[in-house]
Amino acid sequence: MEEDERAVEYKGLFEDPAFICEDSSLFSDYSTPIARFQDDITWLRPQEICPSPALFPDNTNDGHAKQGLLGDCWFLCACTILLKYQHLMNKVIPPAQPQWGERGYRGSFLFRLWQHGCWTEVTIDDRLPCLSGKLCFSRCQSPTAFWVALLEKAYAKLQGSYERLWAGQVSEALVDLTGGLAERWSLGDCGTEEDQGRGSSDSDWVRRRRLDLDLLHAVREGCSVSCSVHSAPGGASELGQFHALSVMEWVDVRTVERGGVRLIRIRNPWGRRCWEGAWRESGEGWNSLDPACTLNLLGRAQEAEFWVDETEFLLQFDDVTVGYPINEEGHLQSIYSGELLTHSHQTGDRWVKGHSAGGCRNNSSFGSNPQFWLRVFERGEVLVSLLQHRRYSRNTGHHYTQSPGEGSSTTQHQHYQAIALHMWKVEKKCLNLSGTLNSPPCASTHCHAYEREVVLHTHLDPGFHLLIPSTFLQGGEGSFLLRVFSSSPTSLSAVKTPGPSLPLVTEGEWETNYLRGAWVTGSSAGGSRNFPSHWQNPRFPVTMGDNLAGSTGLNVRVTLHQNCPDTDLQAIGFHLYKAPVGQEQAVSTVPREEEPVASCIPHCYTQAVSLACCLPPGAYVIVPSTYQPDSPGQFTLTVARKIHRRVVKSQESLGRAIQEVSHISVMRS
Repeated sequence: MEEDERAVEYKGLFEDPAFICEDSSLFSDYSTPIARFQDDITWLRPQEICPSPALFPDNTNDGHAKQGLLGDCWFLCACTILLKYQHLMNKVIPPAQPQWGERGYRGSFLFRLWQHGCWTEVTIDDRLPCLSGKLCFSRCQSPTAFWVALLEKAYAKLQGSYERLWAGQVSEALVDLTGGLAERWSLGDCGTEEDQGRGSSDSDWVRRRRLDLDLLHAVREGCSVSCSVHSAPGGASELGQFHALSVMEWVDVRTVERGGVRLIRIRNPWGRRCWEGAWRESGEGWNSLDPACTLNLLGRAQEAEFWVDETEFLLQFDDVTVGYPINEEGHLQSIYSGELLTHSHQTGDRWVKGHSAGGCRNNSSFGSNPQFWLRVFERGEVLVSLLQHRRYSRNTGHHYTQSPGEGSSTTQHQHYQAIALHMWKVEKKCLNLSGTLNSPPCASTHCHAYEREVVLHTHLDPGFHLLIPSTFLQGGEGSFLLRVFSSSPTSLSAVKTPGPSLPLVTEGEWETNYLRGAWVTGSSAGGSRNFPSHWQNPRFPVTMGDNLAGSTGLNVRVTLHQNCPDTDLQAIGFHLYKAPVGQEQAVSTVPREEEPVASCIPHCYTQAVSLACCLPPGAYVIVPSTYQPDSPGQFTLTVARKIHRRVVKSQESLGRAIQEVSHISVMRS
């Protein structure tokens, strides 16, 4: 079809302005092998690729994913669970969307993906990357089905580009596609807590549970299982390094010698078998089975699937990922007991350096980490998940920077912090924190792990339990989500902690001004100095006159108090700048590159932050801010200036010495 004819035929179809058909949607830094095809990739709609496109094929087996040039086997393994359970597929791809040739088709499709605790709607157009008129990335086994290619595009849009899907963990994709939980179990040696102290940059240092397929017997029909290799296995040298595959089923069969063998059926997302083990299609392993049993099992293996026995599986693969079953009501089923976890809660917080990033239990500052109350009303099974938000590389924006691998975990620590979760049983909400933390926890995730998510599994009696999530290193910053799933009723809430305090200055007479202001989205909520919009924040002029007491010792105290309930706290802080001479009231003239003379940072999630310092006479500007831009809120700024020396013998006397100045104007540019 000529270019002008195509333009007429597809005029009026949706073209996504947020994920355009250009290199910016394909690449982040051109570091992966797909960069070599930069000039050859074109974008086509499904009706330009085949005459009768459809979202799904008539035969379910033809709907399985087949990997293309993109190294996202980890994502495709997670997609297998959607094809197995229609209620999960309907959650991600809402049914009854107009397709090609149907009334209402507009060239767009809606997807739902789980991110940071909630379902996010992602709309894309149906233009897909192609080479020589064919899909160059993932596709279905059937060339006329497009659900995999379109879902892959929606996920790429959510992450920022197709290239950001190169290499990852199956567990992350499973959670993003189901909103549930997934755990990674080791098939090899496990690290220890002592290993972490060595600080090796080449090790994952994760102590995970060893695989036990018998444990999964109660949930084998509902859970998702995948396996991965970190180096080329003997049975499939073609697989190379860092590849993920789907476990379709496992069966226990009797041999002709009346022995037993467990066989595992595995699917390769490459779309071909490529396995040379004893249980390949013509392998010697089948000679040990009854011919009828052999015929039955080989008949189950579809294209791209093969069988291995459990011994070979444990030898050739490095780890497995297990996704929790989710029923149609959205409840998780425990992979340990098979019990439904019908109660759930979640809350978010962050580790802030200097305030709430206390590090592991080896540090005396461990108690400064965020803390949470978990109340259990009836004895039951409890799962607590700690999920940290992804940190993109400042240089590349990638999750993983290695090019050849697809599912590597060896460099994961570059993008995630080592995290852990500890729990203490307490008699009541009011506790002796230091005494509690000096006692052993009742449950924990043991080692700090360089994973996006760690899961604590236990059974708890009724009562209060203290939860403390932590990073291994003190001062490690980041945001996280805490989730609780339980078989019995529970509640989850944050422990209220006071803001950082300062010693009370008890000498002299003080003049206090109360200034009120607000951060308004789009105009005066500029965020911290990390952002170019910082100077959009409200600015308050302050003059330190010659009559102020002394040039030594504290002579000014500034307190920033945000006016909101504890549940809506922002991370707040402020800076003091020297105003240019002769322009004391023109706060907009403070140079953008000017360094503050004093700062109350890091930004803290608390009701109030304070700073006491000594400033020489002159004009200053106070700039209060939230850490993130466009975070609305109201605040009160209190400025207390020492005007002459006199001992104030009590807090009551100090209160009488304070003179409130009202109706202070706030200057903004």
